[in-house]
Amino acid sequence: MNWELLSCGVRGHHTYRPDEPALADRLHVDSAAGQAWRCLRCGDFVAGPPRGSGPADAAPEVPRGALLRDLIIMRLLAVERLLRGLFLLIAGILVIEIRHSQQTLSEKFDAELPLLKPIADQVGWNIDDSRVVQLIERAFTLSSTTIVLLGCALIVYAASEFVECYGLWFARRWGEYFAVVVTSVFIPLEVYELTERVTVVRVGLLVVNVAAVVWLIWRKRLFGARGGEAAYREEHSAASLLTVEHAAVSESGAHRTDLAAGHPDGAGTDSPDPDERTPAR
Repeated sequence: MNWELLSCGVRGHHTYRPDEPALADRLHVDSAAGQAWRCLRCGDFVAGPPRGSGPADAAPEVPRGALLRDLIIMRLLAVERLLRGLFLLIAGILVIEIRHSQQTLSEKFDAELPLLKPIADQVGWNIDDSRVVQLIERAFTLSSTTIVLLGCALIVYAASEFVECYGLWFARRWGEYFAVVVTSVFIPLEVYELTERVTVVRVGLLVVNVAAVVWLIWRKRLFGARGGEAAYREEHSAASLLTVEHAAVSESGAHRTDLAAGHPDGAGTDSPDPDERTPAR
């Protein structure tokens, strides 16, 4: 799949006119439709004025190739964190709200629970031995102070999920570190829950979290992995279309310098094969 074209199709092309004339010439062509500028993401020439302009060093970072694929994966993780955070936030608010109506809710729960048994039997859920039901019944016996503390803990946990979501969605370096640390803290708890009971949901969450931690550390070069932040920045720079074109301009300038110095064969640079300069007949 061509992630660049897919992203440009959704978000539009990202063209830029650098102030450096030699570099601008490599990103600009005149066509029948007028001027066209090369998209920094997909590399296609797009008719019309550029979306931005300025020094090449001030150009926005436009992810492409493997970096764009990584960004898409991180945003999928961000969506998962957002959904989890919303669930925890709602749960925390509900827990706090029931602190003054435990007795009433307990009576309603005991009255309505038998009505769920036929449905639970059809899906293979044993209500009598359900840990969820046991936890709910136990919650009705907690003190108001304990319930408030539990609700606040859930809300704080939800806030951490929202912070993860923001950092991953906008590809912030601190967000990647934060996601690894917070996710790693809860992995032992998820493993402990599996020792009590194995369910598809628990196994799935554990696999997703372990895979996310390993992938973030390895692919984003966190904690010094694979060269650390320096190698990460170099990879970002090397993938930039402006960096590629700037290198081509520098190489062309070096070639002209060699010619002016009396090296007609371009000594010190790669000289194209004579056969390659001759058009095929």
